[in-house]
Amino acid sequence: MQLPGDALYLIGGLALLLGAVLPAALSRRALSVPMAFVGVGVLVGLLPLPGGSPISPVEDPAIAERLTELCVIVALMGVGLAINRPLSLRTWTPTWRLLAVAMPLFVVISALLGWWWMGLAPASALLLAAVLSPTDPVLASDIQVSGPQTDGESVDEGDDKDEVDEGDQTRFALTSEAGLNDGLAFPFVYGAIFLALAGTAEAHSVWRWLGWELVGKVLLGALIGWGAGWLLARMAFRARTASLRLAETGEPLLALAATFAVYGLAEVLGGYGFLAVFAAAIAIRSHERGSQYHDTMHTFVSQFEHLLTMLVLLLFGASVSWGLLADLTWTGVAVAVVVVFVVRPLTAGLSLLPRLPLGPVRMASGERRVVAFFGVRGVGTLYYLAYATGYGVEIEGLREVWSTVGFAILLSVVVHGTLATPVMARLDRAREAV
Repeated sequence: MQLPGDALYLIGGLALLLGAVLPAALSRRALSVPMAFVGVGVLVGLLPLPGGSPISPVEDPAIAERLTELCVIVALMGVGLAINRPLSLRTWTPTWRLLAVAMPLFVVISALLGWWWMGLAPASALLLAAVLSPTDPVLASDIQVSGPQTDGESVDEGDDKDEVDEGDQTRFALTSEAGLNDGLAFPFVYGAIFLALAGTAEAHSVWRWLGWELVGKVLLGALIGWGAGWLLARMAFRARTASLRLAETGEPLLALAATFAVYGLAEVLGGYGFLAVFAAAIAIRSHERGSQYHDTMHTFVSQFEHLLTMLVLLLFGASVSWGLLADLTWTGVAVAVVVVFVVRPLTAGLSLLPRLPLGPVRMASGERRVVAFFGVRGVGTLYYLAYATGYGVEIEGLREVWSTVGFAILLSVVVHGTLATPVMARLDRAREAV
């Protein structure tokens, strides 16, 4: 998308003003802040802005890719710092189930719907499924954990105590899933790109996809992120030089520095940067759990994230007025509705069934339904589609995919945004009554 400089100032000013006013104004209403920003963006897009018609992200995806990329990595750092539960196989069971069972099933079923129902080419159908597979760490703040619980006391980093109230399994599952599956969607996106390259001189083998895109890059990203996060945390909390112990000075820039440095390092070395950033955040959070410094970093990162989110949502709403949905078909509408409100709840619900031999899930049936339903689609989806668009591969039916994805995000923002506050409030009341 290209806009004249004056229009960018206008949209940026609106974003800041609305960001200051809307959260408090909508805190007790069944209307989410993302809904309001998208709505304002639609209105902005209808204004007769100078400089001619903006370019669609389909034609020029570079700006959309970089802006959404920045928004997602900052959100992933904030999400990782907000999680209070130590990383382990036992305490993160709901997360592993959602990633290992729900996500692949979602991709398979959604790709079949895109191919069979919409008539998309196999590569396009897989791309549609891949970009819609991750739940969003940016737009799902209303249903995620609120932030790090700190009490100013040091907690041994090796303590495997489950510090999160078991009654808060819902928010934990949604938060941890959003943190991890944004990175794990990349292998499926690459699968679609490789499928589009099939039969050309640039075609890649299935073994490369399995060995490198699916396994190698995931492991590399996770190891880089965890190692870098551990080193940065050791420096911030226990460095021998006083000037390096940033936890004592309360300097929050470490969180942002870690976000950019870890993401850049992972990408340069060939790993998945999204996964690396989240792993780094979890590693940092594992040190001195009771320190107020975690809350300081989380607050700083969250404020920056909110600014970026406002801008992205305003531009997304404006792009709707500029023709993002121009290639939407009735079958695309139907597939978007089914994917968001049938396939996601079905696959996530199956993954959380107690009888699956994947470790115990201590969740009431109502909590499992809430986790299954609230698979918010948003900024991460836009990033992946912009990335695939700018990859330089000819993908048949790409415009129809963009329109379908845009409608799915709109649908998710409106329905999930409307229901998030009352549903979570009702769940909290039911938990307190037990």
